[in-house]
Amino acid sequence: MARHFVITADGGSRGNPGKAAYGAVVYENDKLVKEVGAFIGIASNNVAEYEGLIAGLRAVNEIDAAATILVKMDSKLVVEQMSGRWKVKHPDMKSLVKKAFASHDPKLVSYQWIPREENSHADSILNDVLDSQI
Repeated sequence: MARHFVITADGGSRGNPGKAAYGAVVYENDKLVKEVGAFIGIASNNVAEYEGLIAGLRAVNEIDAAATILVKMDSKLVVEQMSGRWKVKHPDMKSLVKKAFASHDPKLVSYQWIPREENSHADSILNDVLDSQI
């Protein structure tokens, strides 16, 4: 039976663009499996959101490339673009979408928008990373 994971991911920048980072959390059966976070330099908030998604997808792919994934994010832009409901117009976003699709089989991934307060774990990781850069 295929494994199933849930990813919560977030990205943020201080200034837009500004110093940016992401955080992603991977769960399996409601158990924490992995946390990832990184500073990405000067970037927009949307770029940081996509980088968080990509990091989470890659983390699951390393564990089980055949797993199904539910991604929960508070970025309406990322959720709608990755679900195919909104067009991707900006060239930088197009390359990030391609990176995300290449990170785990897109047929195995679904997306759900969540309110910001339900994404506090991933948000705290990215803010810890940004705080360490000051």
